[in-house]
Amino acid sequence: MWNNAIEDALLKIKQNILKHPGQLPHITEGEKYEWGDNNDWIEGFYVGMMWLAYEYGQDPFYKEAAEAYLANFKDRLDRHVALDHHDIGFLYSLSAVAEWRVTGNSAARDAALQAADKLLMRWRPRIGIIQAWGKEDDPDNGGRMIIDCLLNLPLLFWAHEQTGEAKYYDIAMQHALQSQKFLVRGDGSSYHTFYFHTENGNALRGGTHQGYQDGSTWTRGQAWGIYGFALAYRYTKHEAFLDTSKRLAKYFIQHLPEDAVVYWDFDVMVEDVTPRDSSASAIAACGLLELLELMEDCDPDRTVFEDALNRSMKSLVEHYASTGQADAEGLLKHGSYHVRGDRAPDDYMIWGDYFYLEALVRIEKGNKGYWYV
Repeated sequence: MWNNAIEDALLKIKQNILKHPGQLPHITEGEKYEWGDNNDWIEGFYVGMMWLAYEYGQDPFYKEAAEAYLANFKDRLDRHVALDHHDIGFLYSLSAVAEWRVTGNSAARDAALQAADKLLMRWRPRIGIIQAWGKEDDPDNGGRMIIDCLLNLPLLFWAHEQTGEAKYYDIAMQHALQSQKFLVRGDGSSYHTFYFHTENGNALRGGTHQGYQDGSTWTRGQAWGIYGFALAYRYTKHEAFLDTSKRLAKYFIQHLPEDAVVYWDFDVMVEDVTPRDSSASAIAACGLLELLELMEDCDPDRTVFEDALNRSMKSLVEHYASTGQADAEGLLKHGSYHVRGDRAPDDYMIWGDYFYLEALVRIEKGNKGYWYV
């Protein structure tokens, strides 16, 4: 089952590369990606899929396609195109770091280190966070962190390993600790965002941007937390990060619907028209795979996590994947981007496609993604 799903995914990736040469996918409308320039937070996922495809089957077509984008991503850094946000890790871990890891290309390594330095510019020492969005003096976002940023920290941890410079590790570690303290609630649920006073660093309040309401649990945010804290543990061996990832995973699993693929928020009223977020389940699957590799064999949670992983992935493959739809651009149907904002509430999401493929390849062949080496 997994192999057939992967082969179908690889064919769709190849078709997209041939049909849209040099372009990158943006948020979908009507089950078609909007193809364009490198100016959003999501383009790295597409290149990362090419690297996964190459490593899976060793077809040089995917390698050459991915390598062709490096100059584009380097130019974006040099000109600072739409980089006033924390998602630099999403962009460059899956493009430049991935290329360096697979090919050893020193130019890719240099670009990734340049990206890590760009991410460091978002560090706000008075608060102890990496600012999520906007410039430092942004009145709405100047003191705002979000749970998504946990997946951007691996770029900094990687830069520390490459250079030996403590600043990368220290800032990533401090942000992860602040995320654990302020974004994770006592019952294992999570806030999407948290606000701090920009002048004195005082904690103000938890909130949301894409979730149902400020006190609810946005499912994609919960998934970022599962995977992000597991990765933070891998880099730091700080036991509390592993425990936090497990607590988030238990909450996620305990609130799974019958078909094991989540709706867009755990607290929203479920009706026939309530959007799912298949991308959240794909991210969580990768997080569970990471946790299972890190946990002791005798851990009592292992069986629960394995069962949830298998049920979710089986459901994604059998009911949410575009398998067999020759003209489909995306891999995973019924993802949601910003439901409250009525932006792509039920469509393909390129990050959902990436994490779906990452999970499949990891299950089938043991190949990991590009969040650590």
